[in-house]
This record gives sequence, structure tokens and C-alpha cells, in this order.
Amino acid sequence: MTRPKIGALVMTALLVVYVILLANTGFSLLLTGILVAQIMGTLILAFPLVGLLVIFVELKFGLAAQRLVERVEAEGTWPDLGIETRPSGRAVRASADAAFAKWSAAAEQNQSDFHAWFNLSLAYDACGDRRRARSAMRRAIALAK
Repeated sequence: MTRPKIGALVMTALLVVYVILLANTGFSLLLTGILVAQIMGTLILAFPLVGLLVIFVELKFGLAAQRLVERVEAEGTWPDLGIETRPSGRAVRASADAAFAKWSAAAEQNQSDFHAWFNLSLAYDACGDRRRARSAMRRAIALAK
């Protein structure tokens, strides 16, 4: 097990101090008896909780996606997407359209195969459509269980 770096400890300490000061301000506003201040105090206390929820959901998704990537690599089934890229790394439109049609059809034909949805997710990502890539990856994760 590795020891945490000093920078990480300092950042954690600063975050704890920030949260304590923020909570102090929120509770102070709640106790004022002024409606607008109480609303502001409630929001000050609620926003960090919403932030933590978002971080938890994204971390859970990222870890599940990483486990799926490791599983596909271990199986030796990593696909060659067949998408030509420019020197900038962006997909060539014609190549991306042709490859996407292939991977999309494969996912439609194999609705219950997580590999098909995983490959479609990679194709979406290679084409720069992150929203659909995440949606396809969520489906692949659900099917892989």
C-alpha cells in the first residue's frame, strides 16, 4: 500500500476547513429568522450534498466502466473500430459514419450482448458523441452483470 502524498493530505485538510466554514455560514443564515437568509442557508447546506451525490454517481460509473474494460481486455475481445483519424485525433467523418453504421447494427441485432453495446460505446466516443457513448456504456455495464 502506498502512502498518500503530502499534497493530497493538504488538499483534503483544506476541503474539510472549507466545508466547516461553509456549514457554519449556512447554519448562521438559518438562525437569522429572515426568510431569504434561511433559504440561502438551506441552499448553502444542500449544494455540497448534491455535489457529493454527483461525484458518487460519476465515480460509480467510472469504476464500473473500468471493470468492464478490464474484462474485455482479459477476454481478448477488444475491437478494431476501423475509424480513421486525423493527426489531431478527430475521426474522419466518412470513416466514422461507415464504422458507426456497422457497430450500431451489431448492437441492434444483439440487444442482450454487452460486447455489442461496449463496442458501440467506443464508436460513439471515437466520433466525439460523449453523451451517447456514456448511454451505450451504461447499457453494456447493465448487461454484463
